[in-house]
Amino acid sequence: MNRREFLLSTVATGAMALAAPTAFAADKLTILGSVPNLGFPFFVHMLNEIKAEAQAQGVNLTESDGQNSAPKQTADIEAALVQKVNAIVISPLDVNALAPAIEEAVKAGVPVVTIDRRVDGVEGILAHVGADNVKGGEAEAQAMVAAFPNGAKLFHLQGQPGAGPAIDRNKGVHNVLDPLKDKYQIIFEQTANFARAEALSVTEAGLAANGKPDAIICANDDMALGALEACAARNFNDVKIYGFDALPEALVAVRDGKLAGTVEQFPGQQSRTAVQIAVAFARDKTEPKEKLVLLTPIVIGKDNLDKAERLNETK
Repeated sequence: MNRREFLLSTVATGAMALAAPTAFAADKLTILGSVPNLGFPFFVHMLNEIKAEAQAQGVNLTESDGQNSAPKQTADIEAALVQKVNAIVISPLDVNALAPAIEEAVKAGVPVVTIDRRVDGVEGILAHVGADNVKGGEAEAQAMVAAFPNGAKLFHLQGQPGAGPAIDRNKGVHNVLDPLKDKYQIIFEQTANFARAEALSVTEAGLAANGKPDAIICANDDMALGALEACAARNFNDVKIYGFDALPEALVAVRDGKLAGTVEQFPGQQSRTAVQIAVAFARDKTEPKEKLVLLTPIVIGKDNLDKAERLNETK
């Protein structure tokens, strides 16, 4: 059985289920919106913004939840190609594992816009829209340095290996801290895979082995909130913890003084811009003004909560 026969048979058996509107208007374009995992609030927000912009643009949307599985997200892309979608907007789970499926889409003439997470080694992707995660990691580390001008010992919780944002945020943190390692010592550094429960257990292990740090830098808010829980259990309430994503729950924690800060990367703006680029090309071959659109993240603290994209969702 060749690859095309496999795809058709797989779709026919329903192995690649996509959430889609029950009926498509014949004169409307259809795009695929795919995110890595709807178990993460960040990606729920991102997909909601994709949906809102698709509606504003007057196009149908086929929704895909990668369920934290590169094979699942790959299968959803392949199913969408068989269904002849007009464009794909995707936040890929893994920068390498999704490359073959995205390359297949490009070769099939389907415009692909990646969002938040890039894909390595694929020529012909229409555009990438994301945050400059290296700058975001740098800003996060710089906020910690500003809070401890005389030096600090810190933990660093890294994101999911293979994910573009994790790679870039880690790079940004080290860009700032490595030249200052005599004053700012990373005494514990480990991945917690962007997951709150894992961050809780990883931080507990770090605390048991290394004692209390002055600060904890986390590659996303879920991990920051897990680290916060671990510190609170030991009454280490003065540890300054920094997150990344500006989730509503994290913004509340910043407002209440439980988190020192969180990095805003404007995922709604990313999502809407990606859909606009994809639809413009699918409709009339309008090329994007820029192939790489990177928004500059900022650190949100108590003093600039009004800059947070999702402040209106806080309670």
